[in-house]
Amino acid sequence: MTHAVDPVELARALIACPSVTPARGAVFDVLEAALTPLGFTCHRFVMGEAPDGPTENLVALRIAGNGPHFGFAGHLDVVPPGDGWSSDPFDPVIEDGVLTGRGAVDMKSSIAAFVAALADGLPAHGTLSLLITGDEEGYATYGTPRIIDWLNQRNIRPDMILIGEPTSVDRLGDTVKVGRRGSVNMWIDVPGHQGHVAYPHLADNPVPKLARIVAALSAIHLDDGTDRFQPSNLEFTGIDTPTHASNVIPGMATAQLNIRFNNLQSGEALVKMVEEVARRECPEASVRARISGEAFLTPPGPLYDVVADAIREETGIDTDLSTSGGTSDGRFLIKLCPVVDFGLPNASMHKVGEHARVEDIRTLARIYRRVIDKVFA
Repeated sequence: MTHAVDPVELARALIACPSVTPARGAVFDVLEAALTPLGFTCHRFVMGEAPDGPTENLVALRIAGNGPHFGFAGHLDVVPPGDGWSSDPFDPVIEDGVLTGRGAVDMKSSIAAFVAALADGLPAHGTLSLLITGDEEGYATYGTPRIIDWLNQRNIRPDMILIGEPTSVDRLGDTVKVGRRGSVNMWIDVPGHQGHVAYPHLADNPVPKLARIVAALSAIHLDDGTDRFQPSNLEFTGIDTPTHASNVIPGMATAQLNIRFNNLQSGEALVKMVEEVARRECPEASVRARISGEAFLTPPGPLYDVVADAIREETGIDTDLSTSGGTSDGRFLIKLCPVVDFGLPNASMHKVGEHARVEDIRTLARIYRRVIDKVFA
């Protein structure tokens, strides 16, 4: 027996639940209510405290004897909506065939499309799972890594995972992400002694010292990339001092930077490199770091073929297998099994007025359905 699910209406119901990261509560209620009639058992757990929590996670399982285990991963949390929307960002609107609301692209519509694909009929044998977190847009402290812990504690391991992140560029199906660059954020602190600008001999200005560090790091060429990855890049994202008065030499200066890196690098080695350069230019400098994830690449295999063939059959597009763009929770899930990301066109994600074409959402559900059929053929 099937329970028809309209992916657009389910997407609207999910969007209507404000779920700024880290998320929990009502939005998970909506998803569980859609999955339970399909025969899934939903396991929900909330972890952590502010600022990185509390975060809710959901693992939905449907086990039907021996066979492959196919997992779908995603997140129900969204970034803050920001100002300037023409309508309430959590009151989804459909006009001229376009669904507008925070999460329409990233990535509540993808989750809705996968549920709709499941509702067309479940395979007779094998395991299906949905691994859904409430903290992908944040630091993921209590998100997907905790889902992996939950799976490992129960000896549950998918054979392959599809993540519903918005990967398409110009049209649905043109890009699938088969790997992602790593990301590390760092803060370089240079101490000084505060004082009046008219009496510099009574102060110690940290800004010139920090400037030398910034110049030295900016001059470094990390690598030339690989066949699958673009070159790693180091970008400074902020310079700050505790006082912004025009007549005060600050007592501290801080630079913030991010490195997006390919699989020729590692987060730990990059942090060490920055520490060495900073202390060479200023022995008093200190470096704080937060590695968001390492670079990963899913080797060619059945998951590539299943997703690419499903896209081609539904849209006629030969998809590009890419590693460009930002990171995803694939950086964690690759520890379990092969992982790829595929979802809606991503041009409006995180923007004011985030939106997705209704027909793209329905087509995505059909592509996901073809993937399911191929995995369990």
